[in-house]
This record gives sequence, C-alpha cells and structure tokens, in this order.
Amino acid sequence: MTRIAVIGGGKIGEALISGLLQGGHATRDLVVAEPYEPRARELAAAYSIRVTTIEDAAEGADVIVVAVKPGDVDSVLTALGKVDLDGEQDQMLVSLAAGIPTARYEVKLPAGFPVVRVMPNTPMLVGQGASVIAPGRHVKPEHLELVRSVLGTVGTVTTVPESQIDAVTAVSGSGPAYFFLVAEAMIDAGVSLGLTRATASELVAQTMVGSAAMLTESGESAHELRAAVTSPGGTTAAAVRGLEQGGLRTAFYDALAAARDRSAELGTVTD
Repeated sequence: MTRIAVIGGGKIGEALISGLLQGGHATRDLVVAEPYEPRARELAAAYSIRVTTIEDAAEGADVIVVAVKPGDVDSVLTALGKVDLDGEQDQMLVSLAAGIPTARYEVKLPAGFPVVRVMPNTPMLVGQGASVIAPGRHVKPEHLELVRSVLGTVGTVTTVPESQIDAVTAVSGSGPAYFFLVAEAMIDAGVSLGLTRATASELVAQTMVGSAAMLTESGESAHELRAAVTSPGGTTAAAVRGLEQGGLRTAFYDALAAARDRSAELGTVTD
C-alpha cells in the first residue's frame, strides 16, 4: 500500500484524508502533519490516524502532499530539507498550494525529485472535486497515474501542462465561489419576488444540482442546454436578455482574467 503523508490539516487536507479512507486506503499508511494542536487532536479523533511533525510524516512516505497556504510553503520546504528524501526511490511530492510552481519545489528538493502541481477545488469536501494536475520536469507516467488514483477518491482528475494552471485556477479553482455568488443572487431575487428564503434556497440549490447533472450526463453543450430552455418570446428569454444586457459575459470574462492574473502573481512573488 502507498504510504501518504499529508502536510496541512486544513479543509482541503482533511477532504483528501477522508476520501482516501473512504476509498479503502489503510489508516496505518496515512499520516498527517498539523502543527496546531487542537486541530491535530480533532483530526486524530475523527479519523484514527497518526498526527505528527512534517519531518516525521515525510520520512519514508511514498507521496508527500503539501496542502498548506502559499505563504507556508517555504517553512514546509525548510522542514523537508531535514529529511532524507530520494526521488530515485519512487518518492514524490504533490503540491496543492495555490500559485506555487513546481520549479520552486524542484530547486529545494534533491535533484530529479518528482513534483506534481495540483489545483483542487472545495467540492472535494463532498467528494465532488475537480482536481487538475500538472507534471513537473521529473515526473514519469507512473507518478501521474498514482496522483490520479489518490485524487480520484474525492472527484474528477484532469491533466494539463503547467502553463495552463493559472487559467485552471480561474475556472475551477475559484469557480465554486462564482456559483455560490449566483446562487446567493438568485435566492435574494426570489425573496424579493415574494418567496420565503427557505423556499428560494431549496429551489435554487436543487436547480443548480439538476442543471449540473444535465451538463455532465446529457452529452449536450452548455449552449445547447441553455437554448433548449429558452423558448422564443418566453419567460426564460426575457430573463436571459436581461442578463446579457447587464453584461454577464463580460463580467465573467473580466473576473476570470483577474483570477488568472492573481494566480500568476502569486507564483512570481514566491519564486
């Protein structure tokens, strides 16, 4: 069984731990490094796993998952510098830290050490994540396959060149917030039209769930599905016309471009 060390016991780290255990990964082959003692106790009690230091967790691990905030990556690399790591012995590092390029890890780790960069998103907390992986210079096909199997326990996995990760961050990494904002706006609008907040919330949530299912299962594009609902001269056409006149497409393009640019800035600042 693959030994996995998860460095960082926040929500994303916990989601991965939960997914791995539910997928049948043995507790004895999973360890987490979490310095905040109350959180460490919480994780140990919830999942019956060992919680320890970064150095101890990484020692002998096949896969080291860095699931910390970008500002904490340097301290993680400092700690890993005290560990006898060897990429030739099938060890590898998987980074879930936003904006940090694989090159930043590669210059700090032993020569030839495999690094895979991942952009996850928060739906992995409910097993419905969209994780995108990008290989570093020393990654082999078997490394990518292992990462796919690990992340596949909490959702879908897509592979792209690292040059596209900033765009991925804008689309799927930050994407859940856009849907939550749309849901929030629709709920507020429903309330203003006379619905109770509970009713509006239930209707909006289920409409989003059903629409997502149609998009993933029908085989039709978003354009085709939208057009099928939009009868000429009907209620949906009136609503869509209002959204288009309000600059919806331009607003989304500007928002995603801003997210992409900020992701690129994070990589530059820390590099």
